[in-house]
Amino acid sequence: MKKSVLLQGSTRVVLTAMVSNTCLAAMKFYAALSTNSPSMFAEGIHSLADLLNEALLFFGVMRASRQPDSLHPYGFSRERYAWSLVSGCGIFFLGGGVSLYHGITGIMNPHLAGDLHLAFMVLAGSAVFEGGTAFIALRQVRKAASDVGMSVLEYVKKGADPTAVQILLEDTAAISGIAVASTCLTLAHVTGNPIYDAIGSCAIGGILGTTAVFLIRRNMSMLVETSMQPSREMLVVTTLLADPVVKSVHDVKSTAIGIEAARFKAEVQFDGELVAARALQGVNLDRELEVVRALRTKEELDAYLQNHGSRVVDQLAEEVDRLEIRIKKRVPEVKHCDLEIL
Repeated sequence: MKKSVLLQGSTRVVLTAMVSNTCLAAMKFYAALSTNSPSMFAEGIHSLADLLNEALLFFGVMRASRQPDSLHPYGFSRERYAWSLVSGCGIFFLGGGVSLYHGITGIMNPHLAGDLHLAFMVLAGSAVFEGGTAFIALRQVRKAASDVGMSVLEYVKKGADPTAVQILLEDTAAISGIAVASTCLTLAHVTGNPIYDAIGSCAIGGILGTTAVFLIRRNMSMLVETSMQPSREMLVVTTLLADPVVKSVHDVKSTAIGIEAARFKAEVQFDGELVAARALQGVNLDRELEVVRALRTKEELDAYLQNHGSRVVDQLAEEVDRLEIRIKKRVPEVKHCDLEIL
């Protein structure tokens, strides 16, 4: 992958998040070992899970960026969703499962955490790191949503780019986890009851599990072929109907095949008289009349009609090519356009 691509869009978001979570995981585990706090341990697991899953997302981006080949003529864009699905499962089992297990262990064998000054310093630093990464991810999601005419919430639910959305949700869950860990550590310290700390670990596991379930369901739905956004599909149909050579459009089908790619297929009824008139443009009618008058046999008439029919068919092919080029210019995400003649 080229360096210029690595520093663009959702790929840049993933790399930023990976660097951030590498630092955060190290700091949180150090604080967890120093304080023996279940909530801090859960936060360390959270950052480690995020780091591993972001590595999967980055691997998916590289795999999806491969050029189409004879076996995959529409490319590998959908592989992003597959790796995002694997990443979501990782969040569920590694992040949510381990945090919940550690919290339950803390409830069964409660113990007070040690000096919490380090823990609160790490949590404060984590809030800054996670907030910065979330801001970068939100900016990317907002731009992607604006490009396709969707709100940010709509794009989070069903937008085409799984990578930036996943980073945004992971960071939102991380900020929520930091708030939970801070609250539970404070309660445990003030009341002297270590159960609050263990409950914090369980709550963080619940946050991760809920986030993971949403991401898993989202990526599963995107792996099943879905159509283009209705507004974009309608723009293609409107572009066709606005052309004078098109009478009507039928059996419209579209498929989103990646972040910025889609297939569009439709049956088009053309205005035969206009197509024939355009086929005759540049033809010397006086000369054609002389040719017709010179016809003497059925064979000569048949050859003349075949030649004229060939001109009309060639013109019709030109009209189809012209319309497909026009659609791709008007709606750039349409990479493959198939117009069938009625």
